[in-house]
Amino acid sequence: MLIVMLAAALAQGPDAAGVAPIRAAQPNRSAKSVQFAPPVRLQAAGAVIRTEAPGYAAPALHDLDGDGHADLVVGQFKGGKMMVYPGLGQGRFGAGDWLRAAGDVVEVPGVW
Repeated sequence: MLIVMLAAALAQGPDAAGVAPIRAAQPNRSAKSVQFAPPVRLQAAGAVIRTEAPGYAAPALHDLDGDGHADLVVGQFKGGKMMVYPGLGQGRFGAGDWLRAAGDVVEVPGVW
């Protein structure tokens, strides 16, 4: 199983998911000098967030429920399903549940 990891600072700032901000290059220096913080393993409800095999996670942050906290949506290759982890603030996430429409788990069909 693939472990979901974010390597860059999230739009929510350094506390959103325990990710340090990007250190910007000094003026007049090339873009090659931009460095990212090391990746971190994100957790939800006390467990590391994982996808089903074969993995290929596609994480995104967005406030889905309008409570002011970014929720984590993790799309995955297997079945085209998306797991939603509610944002609790301060980089914490609650237990995940599959994204549903009309009570059914949403599946985005693959192109291959």
